[in-house]
Amino acid sequence: MFWVIVAIVIACIFTICKKPTKLGLDLVGGSRIMLEAKKTDTVPTITPEVMSRLQVAIENRVNKLGVSETSVAQVGDKRLLVEIPNVTDLKEAEAFLGKTAQLEFKQPEFDADKKPKRDETGAIIWQPTGLTGEDLKSAVIGSDQTGQWTVSLEFSPKGGTKFAELTQKLVGEQMAIFFDGEEISAPVIREAIYGGRAEISGGSSGFKYEEAEKMVNLLNAGALPVPSDIIEENTVGPTLGADSIEKSKFAGLLGVGFVMLFMIFAYRLPGLVADIALIIYALILFSLFKIIPVTLTLAGIAGFILSVGMAVDANVLIFERTKEELRAGRNLFTAINSGFDRAWTSIFDSNMTTILTCLILYFLGTSVVKGFALTLALGVLVSMFTAVTVTKNFMHLIFGTGELKYPALFGLSKDEIGKGFEVTETKREKARFGILD
Repeated sequence: MFWVIVAIVIACIFTICKKPTKLGLDLVGGSRIMLEAKKTDTVPTITPEVMSRLQVAIENRVNKLGVSETSVAQVGDKRLLVEIPNVTDLKEAEAFLGKTAQLEFKQPEFDADKKPKRDETGAIIWQPTGLTGEDLKSAVIGSDQTGQWTVSLEFSPKGGTKFAELTQKLVGEQMAIFFDGEEISAPVIREAIYGGRAEISGGSSGFKYEEAEKMVNLLNAGALPVPSDIIEENTVGPTLGADSIEKSKFAGLLGVGFVMLFMIFAYRLPGLVADIALIIYALILFSLFKIIPVTLTLAGIAGFILSVGMAVDANVLIFERTKEELRAGRNLFTAINSGFDRAWTSIFDSNMTTILTCLILYFLGTSVVKGFALTLALGVLVSMFTAVTVTKNFMHLIFGTGELKYPALFGLSKDEIGKGFEVTETKREKARFGILD
């Protein structure tokens, strides 16, 4: 098990060195955009339900930008304030958030002779078919036989049925695909298409990869229920400032340092083992932050620091139980195992209540609160692993399986060893003869 722990530590150090740390808006700054919902012919009134759907769609789109810890909050009756950390290219954010992403499949409008009607310019007059982006299940980037980039669509079961019926009806005719009111392609349907899949080719010139990727991201994020205009935009700097960030780092290191000194002072050599386990805990947790990845805000850092204290708390319970076993006269190996076993129930119960609280905060809280809840929950889970696995293995590795020759290493005197056993036996004898204290 020792070498497994060593391998985990090496992997964590490698991850921390190679992967970048994602920081929130309050630490690195970013973009702030104000959106205003607009009425349409189909949506004449901006209701709270429409704003709720718009907020969810915008949040999904921001996630597709590859950032997290964003804040999408409603301001007034028909405005949304979007804050995106570490994204300073406003044009990129604007182009992505402002698209309605309305995907429509249209068919020609036929005359009495069942021929497509055309306008004065000779273009086909299209009419809706009822098949839209709402019938999509997913979209992915693909390529055709000539190497051109395409967008492959997979419909929901209901959408697949609509698409099959539509292509069956339009065999030999064109079917147009519109994206945000712009005709993307109008292929001729050679035969009915079953299976709920379709492909958008991008016309004669095809798609550029960036165009196909953007369309896929927008389609997967979902269409906006109503258009939204950007009425205010600006780039913001970190609200805390570099000086405040440095002070926060110093305060965190100072707090952890005092905790480590306390453990050595109170529990001697086991306290040093706990400090080593605490360092391993920090490495594992920080590497998880980078792998997931977790965007660190000031609230997230607070959750991390709080979980450090909880990790030490588990070791305090374990060592106190171990000292009780040593006082009762048990050998070192049995005392360590029994100490861990007896403390585990308390550790598990207390940590589970914290994790339940974190779950409630994560699912019901705002983005900043979610960051705090996520870092704290991850910290609690990792602390349970390091306290029970890492500390226990290191204790057995250092102390072996024999008797405790140097009680001072545990903060005990020689007179204390076995005293717990004598007190217990005295109580048993008194109880045997009905003598009450």
